[in-house]
Amino acid sequence: MRIAIGIEYDGTAYNGWQRQRSGHGVQAVIEKAVATVADHELEVHAAGRTDTGVHASGQVAHFDTRSTRTERGWLLGINSNLPGDVSVGWVRPVDDGFHARFSATERHYRYVILNRLVRSALLRDRVWWLHPPLDTERMQAAGERLLGEHDFSTFRAAGCQARTAVRHLRAVDVRRDGEFVTIDVRADAFLQRMVRNIVGTLAAVGSGEREVGWVADLLAARDRTLAGVAAPAQGLTLVGVSYPPHFGIPAGGNS
Repeated sequence: MRIAIGIEYDGTAYNGWQRQRSGHGVQAVIEKAVATVADHELEVHAAGRTDTGVHASGQVAHFDTRSTRTERGWLLGINSNLPGDVSVGWVRPVDDGFHARFSATERHYRYVILNRLVRSALLRDRVWWLHPPLDTERMQAAGERLLGEHDFSTFRAAGCQARTAVRHLRAVDVRRDGEFVTIDVRADAFLQRMVRNIVGTLAAVGSGEREVGWVADLLAARDRTLAGVAAPAQGLTLVGVSYPPHFGIPAGGNS
């Protein structure tokens, strides 16, 4: 039997999603909790491998099991074996053809910048603090230069192992709510650190350090060394993953 689950986590204490030989990955924590309920060892596959310090409110994963439990039994059992910074919001039996990563049609990430003169003690692990005023209209105009299917080599990490840098960026939405600047980015898939590199570049435009047209030049150059500084991990959250409707996954991957 294949089971899909919706997961949220505070990534502050973790070295990303992936299980690691050294370090603390969310995957290992989830697998241990699920295995305790299933009463056998198993592997949990996620829609995306978030990096160290990155959060998730709409991560989707699946596992295969020979055990039979009710949805409520899985949900309460798994959560009772998880630490306080990780939780499962829903559980769904799915067709064996479902794969959390390969069946996904879109990923949605959200980045939050605290744009004010002084830093926040309470939000230090959830936002990127920038004190120079940011022009969100300039940032939006720059972000729109990236829309469509392109080679995003300029915006990938140096160690990214993806076989191709071609991705389809479907939406970049920049908005201000008081002292907070939020950037929502949607694509079929993302390269390692792609969102953080895009955000860092948009911030350089928003601060007036760079012009709007610079972003299109960066995209065409396919050279990571030319782009802006990568935004730090703590401001980034995976907020949703979309799938074809017949799989019955909650819209956006959320509960």
